[in-house]
Amino acid sequence: MNQPEHDLARKLVRYLDDGLDQLEPRVRERLGAARRNALAHYRERPATVFGLVWVGEAVAWIAHHRLLIAAAALVLVTGAVVYWQGTRPANGVTDIDFYLLTDELPINAYLDKGFDSWLKRSSR
Repeated sequence: MNQPEHDLARKLVRYLDDGLDQLEPRVRERLGAARRNALAHYRERPATVFGLVWVGEAVAWIAHHRLLIAAAALVLVTGAVVYWQGTRPANGVTDIDFYLLTDELPINAYLDKGFDSWLKRSSR
């Protein structure tokens, strides 16, 4: 609080103390009993704070569960790579290998330099 607020608080306390002295003893006793009863039933509740409090809790949780997070990340990355490998189109080398292995011609026929020209001539 700044100085004007301190002065206002001091004036209010003085005014309330003067008013307390003017009360009858029976009324003061009832007010005191009500205050003690209220304080007996008072329970402190944590105040809800909005803002970036969750960041600290998230960092603490991550630090505590870092092995679990690393394992989950590894599983996710492995799954993504397997999915990516399965969905991409086959490249030419794979196709050539497949056709070489399933064809009846020997591999040497494909390696022969004149085989390509023979194929062109025979296709006419």
